[in-house]
This record gives sequence, structure tokens and C-alpha cells, in this order.
Amino acid sequence: MRYLLWLIKFLLFVVLFGFAMHNAEPIALKFFLGYTWEAPLALVLLVFFVLGALLGLTAALGQVVRQRRELVALRKELRGRNVPQQPAAPDPLLEQPRDAL
Repeated sequence: MRYLLWLIKFLLFVVLFGFAMHNAEPIALKFFLGYTWEAPLALVLLVFFVLGALLGLTAALGQVVRQRRELVALRKELRGRNVPQQPAAPDPLLEQPRDAL
């Protein structure tokens, strides 16, 4: 399985490398106020992909922090109860079958 994963990673690298080599011509991005940036298309795509991934992670970070705080508060509340729990009655459907004899 490990060799299969390495083979998939290698093939993905070869495909992406070939894509980058075929799109090595410089392009010009035109910004406001007359600013331009000339770079290979593959580099521009990579930069914007990384920026998009970082933006997505940043957007999800607030939800993750909020859920962690809620989890900590719930754990504190659960520890503060100190109510002994009674064992639940065994489920008759989960019991082992008894012999007829």
C-alpha cells in the first residue's frame, strides 16, 4: 500500500510539473492604478491557490475556536456535577443466549 501511495504521489508530481512547464510563458496581471505583475502562469496559479487555501483556513478558524471553547465549558460542567450514575439495565437484545437445559 505504501508503494502505491508513493506511485500516486510521483505521478501527480509529474503531471503538475508537466503542466507548469507547458505554461511557463509570462503573463501580465493588471491591477488598479496602473500596477502590473508579470510572472509565469503556473506561478500565478500556485500563488492564488495558496492564498485561497489560507483564506479558507482562516475563515474556518473562528468556528474551530468557538467549538473548542464550548467543549471545554461542557467538560467543566460535566466534572462539576459529581452525581454518581447508576449502571444502566442490560439490554435483553444484547445478552448472550442462554441454554435451554
